[in-house]
Amino acid sequence: MTENFAEMMEEIKKMKKERNAVIVAHNYQLDEVQELADVVGDSFRLSQYCASTDADVVVFCGVHFMAESAKILSPEKTVLLPEIDAGCPMADMVTPEALIEEKKKYPNATVVCYINTSAAVKAECDVCCTSSNAVNVIRSIPNDEILFVPDKNLGSYVAKQVPDKKIHLWDGYCITHHRVSASDVQKAKGIHPDALVLAHPECRQEVLELADFVGSTAQIIEYAKKSSHDKFLIATEMGILHQLRKDNPDKTFYLLTQGLVCPNMKKTTVESVYNALKHGRYEIKLDEDIIRRARRSLDAMLRVR
Repeated sequence: MTENFAEMMEEIKKMKKERNAVIVAHNYQLDEVQELADVVGDSFRLSQYCASTDADVVVFCGVHFMAESAKILSPEKTVLLPEIDAGCPMADMVTPEALIEEKKKYPNATVVCYINTSAAVKAECDVCCTSSNAVNVIRSIPNDEILFVPDKNLGSYVAKQVPDKKIHLWDGYCITHHRVSASDVQKAKGIHPDALVLAHPECRQEVLELADFVGSTAQIIEYAKKSSHDKFLIATEMGILHQLRKDNPDKTFYLLTQGLVCPNMKKTTVESVYNALKHGRYEIKLDEDIIRRARRSLDAMLRVR
């Protein structure tokens, strides 16, 4: 650790106290950013935390839609996204205008959006979900017809778990998870035949069918911790390996394929966090009407147990 880096870390601690700030980080962030954070988790855990913290400032080490969700749940707080161009290609695959048109095709459907959507899209939806609670959210809806946006892979996974619902899928996907193929799984299993495959439901169905366990980042972390097995192939973004190895020093984890990297999640650095606190970069601001309408979909999700 360089002297400048150590000084930066000390200054971050000092500014956090002065500004009554918290730093939250998604599991896919760089290792050193995860270590810096007060709370590390998946979208669901971070959504809950941001809604409950009494901090005045939230520094969100993640991507744009996540920081927007924090702002929707806590409009009185200052929410900072250290790298303003850290976006999400899947979230960009659905716009409010396109969704409004699609809703006309299914006027009786309950509209469910994955949390990987913009605030403006959430404002057009009935209820939000994350990969942790998508199945429970869909099951909780009295209506049998669902329009699910934007992740067709997560939507397909949920449809298999809840066959009594008619689920219309948007044609969106995570470019990182979607590129993993069944042949990637077979190749990795050939190299590590005694390893269990743990996969995220943003992967394609052909991958999930070959997995030993399917779950969100938090669920994968929990499964690995409780499992008596000691070798795992991980089919989700590589950032999760940091927590997995921290929690399980006696177990071995392999990334299923080297393609499992989200460039947007890797944009945030310790220096980004320092600059966010020092200069107020980059504050998330949303229209009050968008906050009000998007809040309904997030609150509906948070009520589901």
